[in-house]
Amino acid sequence: MKMPSQFRQIALVGKYQSTISGPAGAHSRLALEEIAHYLMDLGCDVVLEADTASNMGMGSYTTLDVEGIGKQCDLCLVVGGDGTMLGISRQLAQYKVPLIGINQGRLGFITDIPFGQYKAVLQPMLSGEYEEDQRSLIHGRVMRDGICVFSALAMNDVVVNRGASSGMVELRVEVDGHFVANQRADGLIIASPTGSTAYSLSAGGPLMHPAIDGWVIVPIAPHTLSNRPLVLTSAGEIAVEIVAGRDASASFDTQSLAALMHGDRIEVTRSEHKVRFLHPKGWSYFDTLRQKMHWNEGVI
Repeated sequence: MKMPSQFRQIALVGKYQSTISGPAGAHSRLALEEIAHYLMDLGCDVVLEADTASNMGMGSYTTLDVEGIGKQCDLCLVVGGDGTMLGISRQLAQYKVPLIGINQGRLGFITDIPFGQYKAVLQPMLSGEYEEDQRSLIHGRVMRDGICVFSALAMNDVVVNRGASSGMVELRVEVDGHFVANQRADGLIIASPTGSTAYSLSAGGPLMHPAIDGWVIVPIAPHTLSNRPLVLTSAGEIAVEIVAGRDASASFDTQSLAALMHGDRIEVTRSEHKVRFLHPKGWSYFDTLRQKMHWNEGVI
């Protein structure tokens, strides 16, 4: 069954963040085992991401950490949901390793190959029949008294939230040093086009095509109803300063910094790194939206 492949060494990544036990863990492990054997039958050299192997109890495979995958592997195959893909893609972006997502989650906007179809879909992709889709990352940092106290990359969004037990926060928003507005709200979302289908969408933000070099700023439950989502170029800098409110926090995808202080500034710029996604030949962003958001259901 061996076939020519432009990807000699392929890394497999599953839900590496934590140990999975019970039926869900067994199901995920069997899925990874099945895909690993399939790839090896095709003549590919398969390695497992180290935490995936440890958490899944798959110690018989060659393993590499993220840096090793970035330096040695030609492709990374992610098996899970969008959360798994978000975590590993941020780390691999600097190495320019392409990623393919096999969906075992729910929505799957960026892990878009259904598990039941992976054999039919992967074989031509490994032979070079695919569409490449590059996504920009957000670089965010928290500045306190001129000193950076937290820095992280995000693929979906940077979110500033009010404290769990407090009222609204007041946030001063600037773009490229120009004052935009003071906003009183439950919080504020700065989302990439990739993140426009996540929290931003739930808060009333627009869908943005991934080819757009832009961001959207979306207030969360604003006190003033005229505060609406704002689409901006991603070439500049957005700064959000905490003016009032207790226990505000900032999150960069799933990476959080709690207990922001008055005067703290969350500064957001476009990262120099991009994530490389590979999709099946003929893939369309609009097909993904239609399938995942159930558009046109019931239309003959």
